[in-house]
Amino acid sequence: MNTLQKLFYGLDKKYIRASILAPISMMFDVFFQTLIPILMSRIIDVGIANSDITYTLHVGIQMGAAALLAMLAGSLSSRWSAVGALGLSKNLRRRMFNQVQDFSFKNTDKIGAASLVTRLTTDVTNIQNMVMMVLRVAVRGPVMLIMSVSMCFYINPNLASIFVIIIPILVIGIVLVVRKAFPRFEIMLKKYDRLNEDVRENLGAIRAIKAFVREDYENEKFHKAANEVRLAQFNAENLVIKAIPFSTLMLYVTIIVIEWRGGVKIIHGNLKTGELISMITYSSQVLMAIMMVTMIFVNFVISQASIRRVVEVLDEEPSIKAPKIESYSKTSKAKNLLQVTSGNIEFRNVSFSYTEQADNKVLTDINFSIKSGQTAGIVGGTGSSKTTLVQLIPRLYDTLEGSVLVDGKDVRKYNLQELRKNVAMVLQNNVLFSGSIAENLRWGNKNATDEELIEACKIADAHNFITEFPNGYKTNLGQGGVNISGGQKQRLCIARALLAKPKVLIFDDSTSAVDTATDSNIRNALKSALPETTKIIIAQRFNSVQDADIIFVMDKGKITASGTHDELLKISPIYNEVYNQQCAGADKVPSLSVYKEGN
Repeated sequence: MNTLQKLFYGLDKKYIRASILAPISMMFDVFFQTLIPILMSRIIDVGIANSDITYTLHVGIQMGAAALLAMLAGSLSSRWSAVGALGLSKNLRRRMFNQVQDFSFKNTDKIGAASLVTRLTTDVTNIQNMVMMVLRVAVRGPVMLIMSVSMCFYINPNLASIFVIIIPILVIGIVLVVRKAFPRFEIMLKKYDRLNEDVRENLGAIRAIKAFVREDYENEKFHKAANEVRLAQFNAENLVIKAIPFSTLMLYVTIIVIEWRGGVKIIHGNLKTGELISMITYSSQVLMAIMMVTMIFVNFVISQASIRRVVEVLDEEPSIKAPKIESYSKTSKAKNLLQVTSGNIEFRNVSFSYTEQADNKVLTDINFSIKSGQTAGIVGGTGSSKTTLVQLIPRLYDTLEGSVLVDGKDVRKYNLQELRKNVAMVLQNNVLFSGSIAENLRWGNKNATDEELIEACKIADAHNFITEFPNGYKTNLGQGGVNISGGQKQRLCIARALLAKPKVLIFDDSTSAVDTATDSNIRNALKSALPETTKIIIAQRFNSVQDADIIFVMDKGKITASGTHDELLKISPIYNEVYNQQCAGADKVPSLSVYKEGN
């Protein structure tokens, strides 16, 4: 599939029809417009020269009709080109967004979130503008150029011969500009990516910025990024816009030559006045046509970089794919899909690297198993890859070596929806969306009843604070849940995960913002309400995991010890040391990763 097919793939028929009708209408517009100058020359050379009022009126009516038809055809072309271009941009954004939804974390990390935003907005808009111009101007310019030059040769081939010299010069000049400008527009779009990244980071961390009084620093940082975009855009467009005055100069030279040589021919009786006026009009049309072609090239240069970036997203293969199913009909779908039935988890010789390089592993030789219904704790210092470990269970990433098994089956054999529906994660960074509390909770189960919402919130110790709001579960959270505390966010996210009724429930330090009493209440409620659900808890506070059936101690991407709380106090110096630090209430609790076995 070539680039053009990739852009128009899946486009609705009504937009394709509009894209075809737009250039056809434009051809009629140009045809009627090129009739007007020749009709005008007949009025001057025949009607006025012979004082024939009837002939003048007759041809004048023809001119008026041609102008009206040209206006009608041009209006239809404008409408259809807008419909076609906007339909294409809608289709592209939909396809790109759907593609991004299938991306793994690896794919997103590769392209970058800020770059994806630029590609879905600025790049698609550039393509939209280019297509709109192509549907109108790309037809209007060349057709008008051909017809106007042809009419000039029809009137006087000798005068029209100047176009044989001028047009090749213009084409060569424009091609040279395009070749030099393309790399500059690629640089400009990369600067846009950087600007979007700064804006995204700034808005996401606005509280931290204000807390550390870093507004001036961020303002300066944004000003620098915006200025880099300005300079890159100026550097690119400054070269391109030089094609416009160059084109204007060449065509004005053409008009001067025609007027000079045409005036001489009139004096000698070899050319009529009306014919010279019509040739000058046609020369102006040629000027307009050349300007249009130049504008096409300018937009083509801008859009070429955008097209490449959009196609790159469409061509990006998701690194994590669901297994193929031989029969995928509605009646046999459930039969052919592996089902998560109990929630047993096993890691067999698992190693992982974000770069897929064996010499850059963040997890090495991980082996453990967790039985269905057990509660497992994972502790370790910052950078010990605790979060990375649990992200392999729902296949947010795939292993470099070894296998992750759920219910004895490799996770790569499960349908992704089936796997992730049954392996719920309460992420380290709590994410809530614009809308009410109830709407956010139903992300876990869109069909959940009000009673189920309340039950899940009671387990997550969230029901009491929700009912304190005037609107209760209908309270609007705003973007990102800006009107509730961090602890409240965490509890809502836990309740949301519970509504999915998963077989495996993973808590990635998801009670760090609540007090110890609330943490204990949540753990006790989970234990009694979900006895058959496998629970994995990543925590920095030891009291969050000390009642777990098994605890894994991680250091530098390896499991250094495992056992119950009492067992680890005896066999793991790391666990014992840091546990004593926390129990003693030390002012500063060191990272687990600074301790070594044998201390």
